[in-house]
Amino acid sequence: MARMTLETWIAQSGFDRTIGAIFGMVADCAVEISVALRVASAAGDTGAAQAVNVQGEVQKKLDVVANDIFLSRGAASGVLAAMVSEELDEIELVAGAGNARHALVFDPLDGSSNLEINGAVGSIFSVLDLGKSSEISAADVLQPGKKQVAAGYALYGPATMLVLTTGQTVTVFSLDEASAEFVMVRDKVEIPAEAAEFAINASRQTRWYAPTRAFIDACIAGKSGPFGKSYNMRWCAAMVADLHRILYRGGVFLYPEDEDTRGKGGRLRLLYEANPMSMIIEAAGGASSTGTERLLDIEPSSLHQRIGIIIGSRAEVERAKSFY
Repeated sequence: MARMTLETWIAQSGFDRTIGAIFGMVADCAVEISVALRVASAAGDTGAAQAVNVQGEVQKKLDVVANDIFLSRGAASGVLAAMVSEELDEIELVAGAGNARHALVFDPLDGSSNLEINGAVGSIFSVLDLGKSSEISAADVLQPGKKQVAAGYALYGPATMLVLTTGQTVTVFSLDEASAEFVMVRDKVEIPAEAAEFAINASRQTRWYAPTRAFIDACIAGKSGPFGKSYNMRWCAAMVADLHRILYRGGVFLYPEDEDTRGKGGRLRLLYEANPMSMIIEAAGGASSTGTERLLDIEPSSLHQRIGIIIGSRAEVERAKSFY
């Protein structure tokens, strides 16, 4: 593959100018966050920030740093009317946005509990067309995932990866740190239809509902079980890292509603975790579901709504759904 930078790819792809500008802005955020992560350990900045976010979760210092990077660059981009972040209670309206009518919805640092062990973390984002540039409220952002116009994530691991989609195909870039440019490494990614790996937080087993327990038991049963094959289990404690693996080699990721999260509807957030990752996975030929409903069809009820999720290779998601 001839070297193709993100900038060249955007120019050649014929995207709406706004979408191209948002992709470029998110890439700049990813570069800046990647640098912050590289120096954080030596600077002692991987710990808690002595603050609690809207989710009731203790923020890491780098949660705050990453959030500020997105807010600053988003406000300066000239193409966003509003932003919604996991770390903010309410919608953030962009002053002086002019005719901008798009919203960026994001989790600035997914998996931040991994920071102190030097584990993989990421940033997830979704782009919504609000259809207007004034009198914007939170209600305008409460759109089902099928209305997203773009989505993506950055994965900060041994390499910094950027994965982008507008819903048709999925393209993967890797950061060339020497030039600070993202270079395409895979285009038109297709998830294997089935695989023999599942990802779930097994420590929650005693709180799983019966359908979840039955599906995992069937996987663990191996070749003598109903699926007739031996599964491996993987769990990275960062949705981005687990789904990046699934994007490349298939499998299924589950974080279903359980007894502990019954009153909340699940663990992961719909707007800025489940929806963008579902758009990416479906664009690569996979599937996503709550177990009973296609995830991208769900009408959100609040900015920080939580949801149960089953996502990955289409055949593996269908197997899991058959238990619900």
